[in-house]
Amino acid sequence: MSAFVGAGCELLGFGEPTHQEPAFGWVRNEVFAGLVETGFSSIALETDRVAALLVDDFVRTGIGDLDAVMRDGFSHTFGELETNRALVRWLREYNAGVPVERRVGFHGFDAATEMMSAPSPRRYLEFGRDYLGLELDVAGLAGPDERWSCTEAIMDPASSPGDSAEADRLRVIADDLLTVLYTRAPELIAKTSRADWYRAETHLTTGLGLLRYHKQSAERLEQQERISRLSSVRDALMAQNLLDIRRVEAGRGGTLVFANNLHLQRNTSAWRLGGMDYTWSSAGSIVARLVGRQYAFVAGSLGRSEAVGLGEPAPDTYESFLQSRTTSWGLIPAKDVPPARTRTETTPEQGYFPLDQATVDGADAILHISAGA
Repeated sequence: MSAFVGAGCELLGFGEPTHQEPAFGWVRNEVFAGLVETGFSSIALETDRVAALLVDDFVRTGIGDLDAVMRDGFSHTFGELETNRALVRWLREYNAGVPVERRVGFHGFDAATEMMSAPSPRRYLEFGRDYLGLELDVAGLAGPDERWSCTEAIMDPASSPGDSAEADRLRVIADDLLTVLYTRAPELIAKTSRADWYRAETHLTTGLGLLRYHKQSAERLEQQERISRLSSVRDALMAQNLLDIRRVEAGRGGTLVFANNLHLQRNTSAWRLGGMDYTWSSAGSIVARLVGRQYAFVAGSLGRSEAVGLGEPAPDTYESFLQSRTTSWGLIPAKDVPPARTRTETTPEQGYFPLDQATVDGADAILHISAGA
């Protein structure tokens, strides 16, 4: 993998075309272990950034219990994946044998949302408020957490609290708390630590991001445009998180970023579901244009897969060409992949997104896996 990373690369995006094929997680673990030996210092997964702080505490310092960390430190049920458990265990074992300054960090870079819901911003704002030692009635303004976290709050604009007077007031409070956090940074860091300050900032930016997401969910738009905009907000928050992670990790080494291709590719993301076409700017497309050569992208490609129910790819597809180059998994420069047809024998239920020309053109390399017999 390091052969495809330029000297200035700080964020290496490693995409997968589906979350349902475990082979990508196992290859990721192997690749990351090699990258650590070349100087990479952290990994960021498509999971809730605040929840992932529990994982980072565990792998760097041993705080917590592995079972609890896997349960509470991941969103999207990703803590149930054996590949992620193996990664966390390896990180803890590796870090136990190196000095503090060389320990490898773990980050989540996703917004604190699920597919059909998003939580209340209350506890995130309260964390920042408490760190600052202020007295603000956040809970009174936010109301019951269920008011925000129910599915209707995201799927039905009329049920969303996102454009209420209370939400507007909470957005002002969140912005004010962030301002105070920065104006008092010298005092607060001296009193606590830089890590504690960053933790408070992470909670406040997450709370503010949730308020922005709920605000968008309240927009009364045609469904296709509405879901596209929600996807855009989520990926914009992902991009901001990646930039923040690099600020925290600056000077220590590169960060491997692992997520679905749709979040990391340099081109516009698209998803056809239920007869509707959703499009949005991916986190990768945003970051790539902001940091240039500091970002590299390796697109994941899948040939056969028993887990997803994919057979042999048709002869004229990208996956067929790539599969002819490897028996299990392998890397190939994207420029060496000839034009081909996008695979069509798939269904939305498989959660699989085959390669297309735009994704190939925007990638530095393709990592192809054939996971079936």
